[in-house]
Amino acid sequence: MLTVTLPDGSQREYESSVTAYDVAAEIGPGLARAAIAAEVDSQLVDLHEQLPSVGEIKLRLLTKRDSESLDMLRHSCAHVMAQAVMRLYDGVQLAFGPCTETGFYYDFELEHPISEDDFPKIEAEMRKIVKAGDRFERLDLPREESLTICRELGQDFKVEHIETGLADQESLSFYRQGEFMDLCRGRHIPSTSHIGKAFKLLSVAGAYWKGDSSNKQLQRLYATAFFDKKELETHLNQLEESKHRDHRVLGKKLGLFEIDDQVGSGLVLWKPRGAVVRQELQNFIMSHLKRQGYSQVFTPHIGKLGLYRTSGHFPYYQDSQFPPLVDRDQMKKLADEGCSCSDLANMIRDGEVDGYLLKPMNCPHHIRIYASDKHSYRDLPVRLAEFGTVYRWEQSGELGGMTRVRGFTQDDAHLFVTEDQLADEIVGCLDLVKIVLGTLGMENYRVRVGLRDPDGDKYVGDPDQWDRAEAACQQAAEGMGVEFTLEKGEAAFYGPKIDFVVRDVIGRQWQLGTVQVDYQLPERFDLEYTGADNKQHRPVMVHRAPFGSMERFVGVLIEHFAGAFPLWLAPEQVRLLTVSDKSEAYGRKVEASLAEAEFRVTGDYRGQKLGAKIREAQLSLIPYMFVVGEKDAENGTVTVRDRIEGDLGAMPVKEAIAKIRQEIQDRTVRQVAK
Repeated sequence: MLTVTLPDGSQREYESSVTAYDVAAEIGPGLARAAIAAEVDSQLVDLHEQLPSVGEIKLRLLTKRDSESLDMLRHSCAHVMAQAVMRLYDGVQLAFGPCTETGFYYDFELEHPISEDDFPKIEAEMRKIVKAGDRFERLDLPREESLTICRELGQDFKVEHIETGLADQESLSFYRQGEFMDLCRGRHIPSTSHIGKAFKLLSVAGAYWKGDSSNKQLQRLYATAFFDKKELETHLNQLEESKHRDHRVLGKKLGLFEIDDQVGSGLVLWKPRGAVVRQELQNFIMSHLKRQGYSQVFTPHIGKLGLYRTSGHFPYYQDSQFPPLVDRDQMKKLADEGCSCSDLANMIRDGEVDGYLLKPMNCPHHIRIYASDKHSYRDLPVRLAEFGTVYRWEQSGELGGMTRVRGFTQDDAHLFVTEDQLADEIVGCLDLVKIVLGTLGMENYRVRVGLRDPDGDKYVGDPDQWDRAEAACQQAAEGMGVEFTLEKGEAAFYGPKIDFVVRDVIGRQWQLGTVQVDYQLPERFDLEYTGADNKQHRPVMVHRAPFGSMERFVGVLIEHFAGAFPLWLAPEQVRLLTVSDKSEAYGRKVEASLAEAEFRVTGDYRGQKLGAKIREAQLSLIPYMFVVGEKDAENGTVTVRDRIEGDLGAMPVKEAIAKIRQEIQDRTVRQVAK
């Protein structure tokens, strides 16, 4: 007998095997029509999948109102899109078709170059498949039979993936709808008819098989889907708005940054105007760090491999790091001995050959600074802060403007504390992140407490220490006064963390500020302090970065403000405009006064019409324009134009300066993304 417990605590018993759909139908026909999937003991299952025939289970029936359902809809729609492409074009090889935060994509290899001109035809074929209402049917098959099916289907990528990526799997699952069949973990909605009409193809791009540039190049078809047409229309409007806010376009237009092929993909060149934004953010955070008792440090961009072996960053995260640098004399000696590249890689991995690494993290360097002095409990907490640049080897297909790069600067800090100080220090770090986001008007965020996955194998250290660290993080999050979620598997390998996930103007989520608790690295590096009992004790580390990556943060900030930064961040705060040549001398005098008062000001003394100058300044997103004419020269005034409010009229120069100085001091944000 099977006992099913529902979310309201009620129970139902079944003598024979049933599906989640059968349970829904028994509860009522309305629920049976609305249900699209189920959760059994916290695991998603298909609505028509057979439940266990005996025992007890907890069952939750999912409808389109449940958050998990949207990804299932989109994943199912990806299969429909792949089916449509295969119907329309010959020789299609299927790669992968996962969901993204705002939709889904599918990677294909085919001779026909898909363009936006093909989208109406593909969407029309998708509508036919949706109308047919074919059931998504799951097939669980033995490994060899799965290989045979993929070979018979002529799907070479799937064969390779089974032989390599799924080499340890004894059985595999497929999903079939109509004539289409694909290797897939699932889960899926009941049938194609559940997809409805709210889907849209968005763009096409190049991609590499498994993200490796040495593999075949594929065509990646992006799309999205919703349960409701209004939601789709809202999303499409957001996408249209995002084109005007794209930080890559605005960054170039406003002269903020450049990514140059000759320098390298994913490596940002901060131009003078962009450097102003970055420096102002750094100055802002440093003022708070000084008040909280941080000490600034500077560390090199590379370190010995042994340092990162001790920390655990190498070789465990070797694939996401730049290759090690080996002493040239040692390289020559090994080459003369006939050492191959693979032999050298193995020797580096096993520690037989030493070298240097572009630093992937700042924490090992800060640890060595702490370890360079003896510490008493009276010295703690020790708070070390650095704007430290780190390097990660991101796949070329994953790079994106400033938000996904290979070299980025963290507003990093590491706190070395006693266990009794831990709770208060976490709260102080969280308050700092809240100050940053609040000051910039970034109120649309969620808090994620990342815990270890009990079944994961990437975590190191004593389980009791993990329990204490996770409890400290959860307690600190509870005291913030904002909603938060506990998410298993999101912890770092050395400890739990609290992340601030900011939602941008088009609904994408970016992990920006972070606070992490770490008992493990102090153990690995044998860090100590002398306690009140005159014995040696181990400190606890707190890693924190309110901005996260300066590159990512500024990229998101550009889109958040659509390039129209608040006055205190604006690269050019005031533009002085002359009505005619007759007022140039007075204009230059006012400009000098503004510059002396440390405002970022430029003067436009060209012989063009004033209206053209105003339009140009407006398009350049300058917060304030000070217009001067002959009358202003006589009265000692300027006519103030606000980018947001327009003409504010004539003011004495001192009054105008006081107005904008106050706005800068208050770090006022008057306009943000809606």
